Amino acid sequence: MLQRILIFSLLLMVAGCQDSGDRQDGPSIQSATLALNWYPEMEHGGFLAAEVGGEFAKNGVKVQIVPGGPGAPQVVIAELQAGRIEFAVSDADNVVKARAAGVPVVALLAPLQDSPRCIMVHKASGFSRLEDLKDIELAISESRPFALWMKKKLPLTGVTMVPFNGSVGEFLVKPAYAQQGYIFSEPFVAKEKGGDPEVLLVSTIGFNPYASLLVTTEAVIREKPELVRSVVLASVAGWKRYLADPKQTNEFIGTLNSELSPEALQFGATAMAPLCRTPEGQGFCEMNVERWRTLISQIEEVEDIPAGSVKAEECFTHEFLRGK
Repeated sequence: MLQRILIFSLLLMVAGCQDSGDRQDGPSIQSATLALNWYPEMEHGGFLAAEVGGEFAKNGVKVQIVPGGPGAPQVVIAELQAGRIEFAVSDADNVVKARAAGVPVVALLAPLQDSPRCIMVHKASGFSRLEDLKDIELAISESRPFALWMKKKLPLTGVTMVPFNGSVGEFLVKPAYAQQGYIFSEPFVAKEKGGDPEVLLVSTIGFNPYASLLVTTEAVIREKPELVRSVVLASVAGWKRYLADPKQTNEFIGTLNSELSPEALQFGATAMAPLCRTPEGQGFCEMNVERWRTLISQIEEVEDIPAGSVKAEECFTHEFLRGK
């Protein structure tokens, strides 16, 4: 009950952050709900910037942004499947797993072209590669594909996996301890609180899914294409706004997530920017079918989905990004 009250309170703050004079509440306004896959942080910056900067309103849509927390990555997929929300933020591996389970989730845009997923270790440990991990507790979402990939590709001698709780508290007091995180988030918070974090990117062992995707379902695309188009256009504008100048949006994120200081938010936005660069010849937030095929084959390799259960071409669409 407490979590629901917190989420509702945050929802009201998001809905009220934009001046009412900027809203287009006429008869043509469209409404939608966008659920975040974690507490509001930098990886959601573009979506929140679309609200703070009025991009949703400019595109004729009123969007309620619902913050998440532990368990949210799975919850948002279930909410999409049930039709209780129209949009969510998720990662590419979750899209693949959802489709393998029969949930027709579709990615609409990918702000983070490279995964920010890292393992945060103590600098004093001397670990410089993921292959070096040994004789520690590792706080991690053990059933996620990236963790399964690590277990398959790394020795992990003497590594005990424990549940990840979203905090850096234990890291600060346990020398023989490491935890999952995002390169632009938890490491800065740990250092700010007196820790000695070193980051090891999971992408260095080949697992590199798109992150912070805007996703919806085939049903929403089929039944509400103009709504999808409006939310996509506004989100792209929001991401461009956030990457160009995150200050206003970061101030707002700070009111939603007290764990993040202004300095952490600024650091995070700067550190995240390189992950948003698209390859030459590819448009902003666009995706590549070969990347999806590689990801699907990796998740099949760790036996997390049945072989042949997911087609890369069905995982994403550029229809709304390209204005067709």
